[in-house]
Amino acid sequence: MTLTDGRRPGSRGVAADHVSLRRNNLSVVLRHVRDLGPRSRARIADETGLNKATVSSLVAELVERGLLREGSADSSRALGRPGLLVELDGSGVCGVGAEINVDYLAVAALDLAGNVVHDKRVPVDVAHLDPGTTLDRFADLVQEAVAAVEVRGGQLAGVTLAVPGLVQGETGELKLAPNLGWGELSVAQEMRSRLGQPTYPLHVDNEANLAALAAYADLRRTEDEPVHDLVLLTGAVGVGGGVVAGGQLLRGGHGYSGEVGHMPVAPPGRTCGCGRTGCWETVVGLTALLHKATDRDDPVRDPSLDVEQRLAGITRRAEAGEARTLSALKDVGTWLGIGGAILVNILNPDVLVLGGYFAVLGPWLKEPLEKAIRERVIAPDGGGCRVVRSELGFAAAVRGGAQISLDQVFVEPTRIGVAP
Repeated sequence: MTLTDGRRPGSRGVAADHVSLRRNNLSVVLRHVRDLGPRSRARIADETGLNKATVSSLVAELVERGLLREGSADSSRALGRPGLLVELDGSGVCGVGAEINVDYLAVAALDLAGNVVHDKRVPVDVAHLDPGTTLDRFADLVQEAVAAVEVRGGQLAGVTLAVPGLVQGETGELKLAPNLGWGELSVAQEMRSRLGQPTYPLHVDNEANLAALAAYADLRRTEDEPVHDLVLLTGAVGVGGGVVAGGQLLRGGHGYSGEVGHMPVAPPGRTCGCGRTGCWETVVGLTALLHKATDRDDPVRDPSLDVEQRLAGITRRAEAGEARTLSALKDVGTWLGIGGAILVNILNPDVLVLGGYFAVLGPWLKEPLEKAIRERVIAPDGGGCRVVRSELGFAAAVRGGAQISLDQVFVEPTRIGVAP
């Protein structure tokens, strides 16, 4: 018996299995080079267990798609003719990440190798603008980044938008962003409309989640000790947390994890943006620091100035030994340790990462923070948790967004067309 196209029964299934297997193997090779660096074809075969002929074919296709390229000769080979190393091709594919925060909008584009090809942040007093006006300006920033990718001849893997609030990732619905005063807003739908219904993938996620992913990737590259579990605390007007456990981001049962700034650990006092009192961010958020360290008419409170410019003023005062500034930083650092100790007791991370303004002012926050953790974490030596400052600063969320967009390429390389 034969089918109408002359093939034996089951041959379509065999062909489909072959296509699926090859797609998986393309991902294996591409992720292997990303994680372990430039490799010869022979070494990739040895390390992945794929045979050499298969690896050669897979590498050839990945090169054709603009995802890998041939680099220098393999100097590690002692005998015979040295093979060429293959490495990630940073020129062909880019991902874009963009962030809305209380006092700024930001965007970045990364290529496949993690190089920044476009980066911009503008001070915007988002909390005092209506959502429509903010999203109009946000769309302009995203289009600027997309244009920068297109100008260099790259393919766009996708755009991921970061917002400081509760996000349903599958739908792109923002349920609540208390410090923006936004709620029940379809950010994904609104942005697709403003961007002209783009064909590239567009996703929305919580900014602290994306910052945690970026911090995790950065620590894997830079730390001598392996990091598998971390908690990132990102400090701005609000305070967010991202948790990576066993190398995977923890989103929670409904995707709402990470709202650590609303843990009720502070004494009743200033009302939080969420309408409650006693939230952690009322004593460690940037607004709390500025109230303790500055007067109402101080320029560092001006939201029209870039946040890093404002923090530079605080840094100069701390370096000069100004008593009020140092006292405020010590107080914030202590409260940061009190809340941080709760997270360390529950999650026992390898690393507690300070992001956002916590990273910028880390030299003054770290000592009282670590002291509070040592005193309040029940496990010996603070549970083995180290406190580190993120080198990404306020760029972490946009970097994480761009990486999320690029991750889909590593999972399914065939989504990228053959380079012309």
